[in-house]
Amino acid sequence: MDSKHNSPASYTYAQAGVSIETGNALVRAIAPLARATRRPGADADLGGFGGFFDLKAAGFNDPLLVAANDGVGTKLKLAIESGKHDGVGIDLVAMCANDLIVQGAEPLFFLDYYATGKLDNDVATDVVASIAEGCKQAGCALIGGETAEMPGMYSDGDYDLAGFCVGAVERDQVLTADKVAAGDVILGLASSGVHSNGFSLVRRLAADKGWKLDRPALFDQNILLIDALMAPTRIYVRSLLPLVKTGKIHALAHITGGGLLENIPRVLPKILHAHVDADAWDQPRLMAFLQAQGNIEPEEMARTFNCGIGMAVVVSEGDVAEVTAALEAAGETVHRIGHIAAGEKGCTVTGSAETWSAMGAWSATHNG
Repeated sequence: MDSKHNSPASYTYAQAGVSIETGNALVRAIAPLARATRRPGADADLGGFGGFFDLKAAGFNDPLLVAANDGVGTKLKLAIESGKHDGVGIDLVAMCANDLIVQGAEPLFFLDYYATGKLDNDVATDVVASIAEGCKQAGCALIGGETAEMPGMYSDGDYDLAGFCVGAVERDQVLTADKVAAGDVILGLASSGVHSNGFSLVRRLAADKGWKLDRPALFDQNILLIDALMAPTRIYVRSLLPLVKTGKIHALAHITGGGLLENIPRVLPKILHAHVDADAWDQPRLMAFLQAQGNIEPEEMARTFNCGIGMAVVVSEGDVAEVTAALEAAGETVHRIGHIAAGEKGCTVTGSAETWSAMGAWSATHNG
């Protein structure tokens, strides 16, 4: 009898659910996307064990490195359920790159982590293409990443994303709380939508209220509700970086989880308090829709959503006109939303009953 008929079955990685060839095909597909993000200091070739970046070639003299990592949160579930994957990569880059610019740092390079149970190259390519688009918007190079196919770890069709971004800032241009002074003005840069925070509440409302995501939004018949919710996070790097280098910006706060109430105090010294006037800008119709649908109290809105402000910019009174003009010329919508005054570290947001609801005002103090 042939001995091979008595030998144990020969196992393969593919039988266990992992296809190396599929992964290799994905790398070949996304290599041109990465090359399109080249910038001084990085050539963006994939395939090595790590990515190099040349700070000297990028023009830095005495730089400090700044690193940030983040994810997209449960906005991914909406992307998966709706099949709209072409914006979540921009969200991923934005959450990291916007966190670098608020410290004065220029985003230099980005790496992503994409994990799924079974690799779908069409979905993965759409996601990586949107990451590359986000990198181009932020001016950073996509120099590498990791694609993990892990059977049994994720439900069919599910995937997860994480991003890692490194930036640099000249030592004398770092934005710190000690630059902020009483009398400074807070400018707010308009957000592009919900951005990437608060989606657990958005999805709960969608389920409980029976929203028809593929129908025109009640607040805007010209856009599908799903498209309004999935609008990618605005990346503010290119607009802000030239102004950071002039020294006219005292502080920046990226309005993410915790909203206006918890993010603005993060850039304040212990002896200063931020006062924000919610009547200084029109609440976007999407935000008003969310508040009405969930009967959400004003303080909860200001902690959960950006309320139409994606970035807070603190400048001296004397520089308001020049900074506003420069930001508007760069394509931003700018609102004068408040000021800095002496007081315990924190943020108070006030607004009329007509704007926010019967409560009318709220405040919070954070000493951390």
